[in-house]
Amino acid sequence: MAMPLRQTVRVASYLFEQKMVRRREKFPLIVELEPLFACNLKCEGCGKIQHPAGVLKQRMPVAQAVGAVLESGAPMVSIAGGEPLMHPQIDEIVRQLVAKKKFVFLCTNALLLRKKIEKFTPSPYFAFTVHIDGMRERHDESVAKEGTFDEAVEAIKEAQRRGFRVTTNSTFFNTDTPQTIIEVMNYLNDDLKVEEMMLSPAYAYEKAPDQDHFLGVTQTRELFKKAFDGGNRRRWRLNHTPLFLDFLEGKADFPCTAWAIPNYSLFGWQRPCYLMADGYVPTYKELIEKTDWDKYGRGKDERCDNCMAHCGYEPTAVLATMGSLKETIRAARETVASNRAK
Repeated sequence: MAMPLRQTVRVASYLFEQKMVRRREKFPLIVELEPLFACNLKCEGCGKIQHPAGVLKQRMPVAQAVGAVLESGAPMVSIAGGEPLMHPQIDEIVRQLVAKKKFVFLCTNALLLRKKIEKFTPSPYFAFTVHIDGMRERHDESVAKEGTFDEAVEAIKEAQRRGFRVTTNSTFFNTDTPQTIIEVMNYLNDDLKVEEMMLSPAYAYEKAPDQDHFLGVTQTRELFKKAFDGGNRRRWRLNHTPLFLDFLEGKADFPCTAWAIPNYSLFGWQRPCYLMADGYVPTYKELIEKTDWDKYGRGKDERCDNCMAHCGYEPTAVLATMGSLKETIRAARETVASNRAK
């Protein structure tokens, strides 16, 4: 796990406070903030732009966005959408959250990054997270626009040159092979040298135009087991706990804890997660208290049966790591090793 030491210590302290001091059963680890749904791409695996035109024109006010994060108390924020760089006040949202010492990851396809980068200031609490789904041909095909990969690469290099933290997020489908995963992860790790990389099996987002290429549980385990072979998962600077990577390979299994990575959008707090819209509530407190969490998860809701998304299972792995001295030591060793490799 390549999480910076500052962030590792902060998150560990937060988890200790929630579990051991406050004795809270459910609490947020990272908020997925969507201040708009509009986007400048039409990715086949995403359905955000399927919303009505009136919704796509809306932009969340700064005070509302920041207030939701502060109300939740989460130490980390992932700002997505849509394309967040299309929000006219996205820099102010980031500035205010960073001022509160929240770790902010701005998820972007990077098409607007070089144009908008002057609005942002490098900080250990802020990172651009660029979506890269494969090498040039595969990435451009997945986002349905040629030239996107090359622009993303140039934007990453420019952000790095200016002193910004840059991470990546890659989603893989049933059209991927272990080799296509290895190729892009090697490129991001060794050539672009991004700070951290996150990977995820494609999840069955119900509004996505393409419903034929999502991964099932068995496919996911076989794909990542082969991709991780030969020590790749230790060599790559992956922003995941060792237990979550075990989960992807099928070496471990966990229940879903979607309440730990909640989604807040223009509609409010989404129940139960950003992949399933079973209603919205105005506060995180209501999300926790008025959602029947026991009815979700594999074997409970058929929509969950093939899901291995990080929003449901990464926090479970984090909590399992914290509850085991052996796994805590294992995660700490990998964190130190990854930070030395940077």
